[in-house]
Parts: sequence; structure tokens; C-alpha cells
Amino acid sequence: MKVTIPHMGNVYIAAKALFEGLGVDYVIPPQNSKAALEIGSLHAPEEICLPFKIMVGNYIQAIEQGADTVIVTGSCGPCRFGEYCEMHMNLLKRLGYQVEFIVVDAPKAIGLKELMARISRLTESSPRSKGQKWRALAQAVRIMGLLDTIEAKAHEKAGYEKVRGSCKHLLRKCRQEVYRCKTPEKMLKCLHDYNKRMDEIPCDNSARPVRIAIIGEIYTVIEPFSNLYIEDKLMDYGISTKRLMTPSWWVGNTLMSPTRLNSLSIKKASRDYLPYNIGGHARECVGEAILSWKSGFDGAIQIFPMGCMPEIVSKAILPTIARDKDFPILSLVVDEMTGEAGYITRIEAFVDMLERRRSHAVSGY
Repeated sequence: MKVTIPHMGNVYIAAKALFEGLGVDYVIPPQNSKAALEIGSLHAPEEICLPFKIMVGNYIQAIEQGADTVIVTGSCGPCRFGEYCEMHMNLLKRLGYQVEFIVVDAPKAIGLKELMARISRLTESSPRSKGQKWRALAQAVRIMGLLDTIEAKAHEKAGYEKVRGSCKHLLRKCRQEVYRCKTPEKMLKCLHDYNKRMDEIPCDNSARPVRIAIIGEIYTVIEPFSNLYIEDKLMDYGISTKRLMTPSWWVGNTLMSPTRLNSLSIKKASRDYLPYNIGGHARECVGEAILSWKSGFDGAIQIFPMGCMPEIVSKAILPTIARDKDFPILSLVVDEMTGEAGYITRIEAFVDMLERRRSHAVSGY
């Protein structure tokens, strides 16, 4: 067995730690790029959403490097993502690739027994003891959480740093160095060091930067290639940003979902505008917009792939929130045809508008 995963933000680093800890053979596909997107767009249905196409590109690139097993998360809908694994299996089979899928679904959807049976398909090829396997899983989860923490600090402190670009540079070095580590223990040590170094970046605490919340569909929010590296661009502008959607948030939210105690603050915040779960993370998008307004953010940017049904509903609701709360919200739709120049122009215009609102509020006009 030689396993692989599709890319989504920093997940590949935690996956590498897990595979190293288990002692299983693996392939991490090349970082997302136009090459992966072109491969996926060539073979995927034309009307399917952007994440599907990029993931197909990831699979084919990994299979060509020897991967024969794909590990991917699942969903029982109503979001279209619930059909991804079956569609991916059929598409790869039609292309002549012999590959197995291990689909990790939420316990409430398939039951805890079935979930453990699917996970055991991965762990049974590991030479490690049962205790070592649990340790490898725990370490991977800790690595994912630390990465998300460091990333969140970098994005927030970018608006306060005394030397522009310090946070972005340190975050890039962190990702590169931790990926080069050969064991989960070394990865954890590296991350603890970078977490401390991120805390020590000199900041001007008297600064009042524009603060923007990043909300929307989970894949396009987390995966920087799909959103044209919007968080990096905002860091370059000296904007402080925050997003709830992270891989570690998804893990915790999924594990808590059977108890119905997951994301209570989001559910409460969205109650007046979208009280139901309609699939994907539409309710989270609406709830995050309200919470961002309450937290004093200057505005929010919603990002989602063209054709994403839950986010289309969210997009229809967000203008009402913007009007009711006097809270600017920009919606950006992405697909393989998105032009970077026009995309950046919209972001820059939104930032300029927020800065003007800020200056008018200070001057009293």
C-alpha cells in the first residue's frame, strides 16, 4: 500500500506526520498549481466545482508517482461534496487507474464501527504497535493544531508588525522547515519553536489596521491556490485577517457533531438569518459574518467556488446582513477561469472602501 491525499492548506504536513509515525509508504502530491488544475479540468465534468477538479489533478499526479490508495474525507450531503468520492472513483477507473479509496466519513453518518473499520485499512499495513499507532494519530492532530495556531497569529499580527512582511516570511519558513523534518517528534519541536518566534515578532500595539474576516466554502477558504493566495495578498497590504475555517476546527467540529454541541456560537449567531443546516458550511458562513461584526471587524470576504449550492444561498443572505448591521461583505466566486487581475482589483477596491469608512468614522463625517 502506498497512500496519498488531496491537498487542502496545511493538511499535507499533518498527513506526512501521520504516515511517518505509522511507518506506511506514502506520496504527497506536488503543491497545487496550474498543472494540477489543468489535469483535473481536462478529465472532470465541465460544470463541476473547482475543488473537484484540483483534487483530480492531485490524485493523478500522486498515482503517477506510485500511489495506489487515496485517503479522503467524505460527507453525506446535501452538499455535492458528498458525491465526490464516488465520482472520483468512477472517473479514475474510467481513465484506467487502479486505485483504492479510504473514505473517512463523520461517525454520525456511517457509525463509529464502520469508521474504525475504514481507518483500520490504513493502520493494518503499519508495522507499529497499537499504542504507537494511537500516538502517531495524536501527534498528527497536535501538529495540525499548532500549524493552524501559528498561521492564525501570522494573519492577525500582519496588521500590527513593525517590519512589513515579517509574519509572512516567518510563516513561509515554518512550513518549509517543518515539512523537511523526518519524524513527528522533530516536527512538533520545530512548530513549538516557530510558535514562540511568531509571538516575538515586534508589533505596534497602538496601530489600528483594517480587520477583515475570511468566510465561505471550506476548501476555497483554506486552500490558498484556489483563492489566489488572498491571505498572503492581504498580509502584503498590512491587513489583519481571521478565519474560523481550519483543518483542526473541522476535526473538532466533526467529532462533536453527533452530540449537537458543535459550533454553538455559530448556530446561535446565524439563527435569525439561516437557522437550518442546508449542507456544506452555509450556516457557518452566515454565523461567522454575524460574529465578525460583533467582534468589531471592518468587513468580511466570502469566497466560494462557482456552482457551490450552499454558498449561493449564503451569498443571497449576506447582503441583508450587510444592510442590517452596516457591515460590508464582499463575495468572490472562483473557478479555473478566474482572472487574477480583476480578482485583485476587487479586493483592493474593497480594502480602500473599508479604509475610507474608517477615516470618515474618525473624522465624524
